Amino acid sequence: MALETCTIASSLHAHHLHYSSKEKLKLQSKSPFSTLSTPLPSPPLLSFHLPKRSNSKPRFICQAKNAVDAVVAVTDESWNNLVIGNETPVLVEFWAPWCGPCRMIAPVIDELAKEYAGKLACCKVNTDDCPNIASKYGIRSIPTVLVFKNGERKECIVGAVPKSTLCTTIDKYVEG
Repeated sequence: MALETCTIASSLHAHHLHYSSKEKLKLQSKSPFSTLSTPLPSPPLLSFHLPKRSNSKPRFICQAKNAVDAVVAVTDESWNNLVIGNETPVLVEFWAPWCGPCRMIAPVIDELAKEYAGKLACCKVNTDDCPNIASKYGIRSIPTVLVFKNGERKECIVGAVPKSTLCTTIDKYVEG
């Protein structure tokens, strides 16, 4: 569904690339989609970026949000369903918004979620919001990444480690 929406939005945007430079300047203060009769998805579903490039036409980028390969935030209520009861291996990142190394490793976890989509579920637990889960599994430092398979904790990785370290660990539990 997200891909279809991006394609539609991309083709709608192509219509606006035919304006002259003066007309484009006038349009900068308006939304390029304001005159369209077809409603676009709500902002939480998609974000649109029109990067400025000096030597060529603007490029349209559509970034789908909440896609199936996204990292899922887990709470005390959803822990058993999303992690313990999951049939696929699960990578769980324990983090906090104030943690610098957590912000460093977050894009790596996002990449892994996309690369292992369908083979691995990726979740994150905010230790400030869910201290019970963190204490149950002995989380004393963040970021900490745990790997679960069949509801059992299999691996523990502490710190902002390279992507290759996480891949090596994940590959032990993901079927080819």
